[in-house]
Amino acid sequence: MTLVVPMVGCSSPSGPAERTAAPNSTSATRGEPGGRGPYAVASAHPLATDAGMAVLARGGSAVDAAVAVQAVLGLVEPQSSGLGGGAFLMHYDSETGAVTAYDGREEAPAGATTDMFLGEDSQPLSFPEASRSGTAVGTPGVVAMLALAHEAHGHLAWRGLFEQAITLADRGFEVSPRMADAVAAATGLGAGDDFTTLFARPDGQPLQASDKFTNPAYARSLRAIADDWQAMYRGMLASAVVDAANRAPRPGRLTAADVAAYRARRVEPVCTPFAEHRVCGPPPPSSGGIGVGSLLGQLDHLDRASAGPTLQGWHLFAEASRRAYADRDRYVGDDRYVAVPTDAMVDPAYLAERAATIDPDRASEKVEAGVFAGYPRAVDRSSGDGGTSHFNVVDAEGDVVAMTTSVETLFGSRRVVGGFVLNNTLTDFDRSPPPGTVTVANAIGPRRRPRSSMSPTLVLNSDGRFQMAVGSPGGNAIIAYVAKTLMGMLAWHMTPAEAVALPNLVARGDSVALEVEAAADSESGLEADLVARGHNVQPLTLEISGIQVIALGPDNRLIGAADRRREGTFDWEPGR
Repeated sequence: MTLVVPMVGCSSPSGPAERTAAPNSTSATRGEPGGRGPYAVASAHPLATDAGMAVLARGGSAVDAAVAVQAVLGLVEPQSSGLGGGAFLMHYDSETGAVTAYDGREEAPAGATTDMFLGEDSQPLSFPEASRSGTAVGTPGVVAMLALAHEAHGHLAWRGLFEQAITLADRGFEVSPRMADAVAAATGLGAGDDFTTLFARPDGQPLQASDKFTNPAYARSLRAIADDWQAMYRGMLASAVVDAANRAPRPGRLTAADVAAYRARRVEPVCTPFAEHRVCGPPPPSSGGIGVGSLLGQLDHLDRASAGPTLQGWHLFAEASRRAYADRDRYVGDDRYVAVPTDAMVDPAYLAERAATIDPDRASEKVEAGVFAGYPRAVDRSSGDGGTSHFNVVDAEGDVVAMTTSVETLFGSRRVVGGFVLNNTLTDFDRSPPPGTVTVANAIGPRRRPRSSMSPTLVLNSDGRFQMAVGSPGGNAIIAYVAKTLMGMLAWHMTPAEAVALPNLVARGDSVALEVEAAADSESGLEADLVARGHNVQPLTLEISGIQVIALGPDNRLIGAADRRREGTFDWEPGR
């Protein structure tokens, strides 16, 4: 298999000493004809990036590296993702040009009902009560999804992809400041004994930055999964997942049959045109492909290029964002159980109509969802996941993975099994019973998968070949974080590092959430201009971004960047 788009010329503007700086923006190129091409990883933690690079150095595929990266992330960044969570993965095949989406979203038990998050007073539980309950735990999907993708695209044996994570778990690693902060926050919010025991120092106090942390239980879980990935869904480990989900407080409804019945899905991506490129993301139950495609598709009908990263450009971005979120909030759910007008929502003609409602100078007083015939929907009051990570991989043959992975909120349900935490993803459903007879697209139901904002995104050029991979954590803000980065690179011709560093602005509903640093920068005038145009500007309190990018730059160089807002790194090897 060969990379269809040749990579010529070789340069590294920052030099080897800065290859793991965050963000770093370096480049690699294809070596001599017949040699191995360049390969790269961008992930949320240096140790995870290293694990992916080690697999690629052994001749592994992008999916092989993804398995290794996820295994390490579950150890070194357990607050964000892990074996007990779910994910969406986008794959590009350089030989055929095919883009495939993989759905590993968690799933509700067969016994799920619309009232399962109501208290004794028939009122919805508070989010802290709901998220720490066993009711919040869905069947984890990430292992099954990676196994399905590996079966199709793996080069190396499954068993050998976990070695680096197992070694780190047994020998220990240095706790990062971000992990230490997350442990302290979760402990302060009343995590259970199993959680505090796992993430504690010998004296019983929560882990601190620079502490050495070993997790032999996690190593044992990885060994079982390495022997047979179905250990996650049948046998002792699966039984432990069910037992933990059914512990007090508020025992859940997950059964061994639910876990054994889980199936990851290989599905068609949602692809939309933007700036002479094609932007592809995952379909429902993710709202990423639709949300990012809708936002950018509207801007494609406006004067996006001349607006540039200017005050006018940010106004247009905010207005398109409000419309994209309104449609996403109203119509996206698990399309196996509720009809989703996916094609209509990203149809260029429809997006042109939405764009035509944007005043170039003033904020819209009210933005409503579009109306699609035959799809009556009630308003959805769900929020979105917040404990999430993202990584990208390009292998030496030019195949690409963009994968976003999550346990939902900080350490998920904070219920521990086999050295990892279980998700609380079922809180991503609309937790209130739907009113009357009108359907809520994201309503709870048996074996349904809750709507997600995860937006692993692949961009193809006009020839249908890989151009870039982008993604981010951030809860429902992910759509805006990813779209901002793509806007910066594709329309405003920025480097990956420049696009990632752009201010984060999330316009949803009647307000615009603006990153605190951007709001404090009076010289830019961004906040003042938005307010003058009629926007209701609020400080951004959603989960911060952790954007990762790998792209083909000028002269087809392989370049990348990791978000300074977190601990991520980008690394590459130039091939030979």
